Amino acid sequence: MALARRGKKHEEHVNHERWLITYADLITLLLVFFIIMYAMSKVDVQKYSVLAQALNLQFQKADSILDKNHGISGSMTPKQGDADSKDKDYTQHNQDEQKEEHDKTKPEDSEKDKREKELQDLLKQIQTYITDQKLESQVSAMNTERGVAITLNDLFLFDLGKADLKAPSFPILQKLASLFPTLKSKVSIEGHTDNLPLAPGSPYKDNWGLSFARSLSVLRYFSDTAKLDDKKFIATAYADTVPKEPNTSDTNRSKNRRVEIIVLRDEIKPTTPTQ
Repeated sequence: MALARRGKKHEEHVNHERWLITYADLITLLLVFFIIMYAMSKVDVQKYSVLAQALNLQFQKADSILDKNHGISGSMTPKQGDADSKDKDYTQHNQDEQKEEHDKTKPEDSEKDKREKELQDLLKQIQTYITDQKLESQVSAMNTERGVAITLNDLFLFDLGKADLKAPSFPILQKLASLFPTLKSKVSIEGHTDNLPLAPGSPYKDNWGLSFARSLSVLRYFSDTAKLDDKKFIATAYADTVPKEPNTSDTNRSKNRRVEIIVLRDEIKPTTPTQ
């Protein structure tokens, strides 16, 4: 019997608790995973993908009794629905940033819109006044690229060859003066003549002198009589260089003799002298 026992092969001992090691690794990794997920305030798609790949790699390295070593629920790659949700969050974030960037420039755009509305309201009020007073043959107002242009016929404002304002022109000038203070725009007052030389004995050397004296007379009405800030106004002379019609007839020449009051759309900044 003793010999028989010695002749038997000693059976190899089998460790039936090996699965506990894999199970313990799995529980530890899951604990780390949920701690990281809890600590992240916002899941980013790229960060989530890196984390998933790292955890998936650790699952594959560990000893496991599960098929293909892919963990409990298979691949750790985020689902398409989750990725789409994160993409939407990212898109919304970009839109919010763009809105913030737009809001930074909004005050400037709002200022331009406000100025444009002021010009259009001014134009309507002047056109209504011209119609009500039946001044269409002597005064006109229109919207131009430079701004709102009010054109006054020279004989409505002055006697022939002179630059002293006539009394009938005071009501329209006073109406304009009542509208200007609320505007932030500059007002350019521009004198124009025809191409005929001045009569002998004129106090002005030529049409340049006459056109400038006329624009200056209108400016002084606004500054001296209406007591408006003279820094708001610009006096300019063009003589016969900017005709509305060719100077080929008396009718055309009468259209060219005018004063234009232009409420400018764009702000004019004074030139700063260089040192």
